Amino acid sequence: MVFFSLIRTFAGRMEKKVKAALFDLDGVVFDTEPQYTVFWGAQCREFHPEHPGLEHEIKGQTLTQIYDRYFTADGLAKKQALITRRLDEFEAQMHFDYVDGFEDFVRDLRERGIKTAVVTSSNVPKMQSVYRQRPEFCELFDAILTAEDFERSKPDPDCYLKAAQRFGAEPSECVVFEDSFNGLKSGRAAGMTVIGLSTTNKADAIAPLCDEVIPNYVNFKL
Repeated sequence: MVFFSLIRTFAGRMEKKVKAALFDLDGVVFDTEPQYTVFWGAQCREFHPEHPGLEHEIKGQTLTQIYDRYFTADGLAKKQALITRRLDEFEAQMHFDYVDGFEDFVRDLRERGIKTAVVTSSNVPKMQSVYRQRPEFCELFDAILTAEDFERSKPDPDCYLKAAQRFGAEPSECVVFEDSFNGLKSGRAAGMTVIGLSTTNKADAIAPLCDEVIPNYVNFKL
């Protein structure tokens, strides 16, 4: 019942022409979330052993947002430089494997004249690691917005609204692809159609925040 309801809702919202497809990065373009869960799980167990599962709660947030909320009190601010250094070293060694079907899907969108953008909470140093490992990456997108490009992090809609403005598109003409709860809420708050990928969280858990849930891009069409 939920599945068919999602299809009807999605089809109804797609009656208006899609001008832009906006993609989160980790768990949406790249299947990297399991790697981040390992990294942040280790940091959270070391510095916040009293808060089990924190590594899942922070998904979709910028590094600054994570620090401001969880690493300022009780002397933890002094640990930020250490964590940043560890993160930079970790990201330099990460594997950036595309979610199944993504490359064909995004190239099809561009051939049809639909603008594409990455809208990520990742910062510029992280993206440099992406560009080194995936030199073709920039060719897949008309714009790449990182944490430095918006004032308020997900779940605030600021980042997706800025992406829409970049293309001169109305929110109703944009489709957001997200995997984290914070990201899905951001797309919803922006008034955009939201496609959830069940790469990070279970499909039934994210379904209430999505117009449709997909496991990957294989055989998926806008």
